[in-house]
Amino acid sequence: METEVKLSFKNTDSLMKVASSDLFSECGISSEPKTVTLENYYLDTPDMKILQRNGSVRKRIVKGEESYIEGTVKYGGGSSSGIHKRYEWNARLNGDFSIEDFKKGISDDGDPIELLDEVFEGVGSSDLSPLCYNSFVRTVYKLDYFGTVIEACFDRGIIYNSDKSGSDEICELELEFISGNVNELMVLSERIKGEFDCLPLDKSKFQRTLELAKRG
Repeated sequence: METEVKLSFKNTDSLMKVASSDLFSECGISSEPKTVTLENYYLDTPDMKILQRNGSVRKRIVKGEESYIEGTVKYGGGSSSGIHKRYEWNARLNGDFSIEDFKKGISDDGDPIELLDEVFEGVGSSDLSPLCYNSFVRTVYKLDYFGTVIEACFDRGIIYNSDKSGSDEICELELEFISGNVNELMVLSERIKGEFDCLPLDKSKFQRTLELAKRG
């Protein structure tokens, strides 16, 4: 199960101050940061069967030193006080999202694959089409915080609705637990909230993008 903390900042400058802070340099940065551009297409049936099941399907185009297409399915769980927990599966794609190819491409050491049958019950690949889209720049640091591996993702960009009459800024820090003691993730997030001007963020980028898309 994916466990991460999302923190919202008022602007890019305040967000990136975290990356250059003494606090962050003490976190045990274990590799050079990587910056990529992410283009996200969120897929569902016309009547939003998957969303109604508390699931989401994303096709992501990653552009950076290595460029590729990745599929992600999230299911169940929820969020509170900026802490997000959901089942998650990822697999590289050759092009369009195919349910069968996706199932074949995911590893066996993650969340229960059988749950995907609940997500896609009565849904075929041809039933899926884009609901909404966003794009943003992500800089990723891998931290070794007292023996706990955490990915710190600095995300910034703009979400637009279909006619660009409305917009919403992406300016957030995602702290994703990879391995170790999940309590250290909470400790780090509390330290950041205590030292920087930020707020817990319960809405995912998908939720925010879909809400904006519905407004125009």
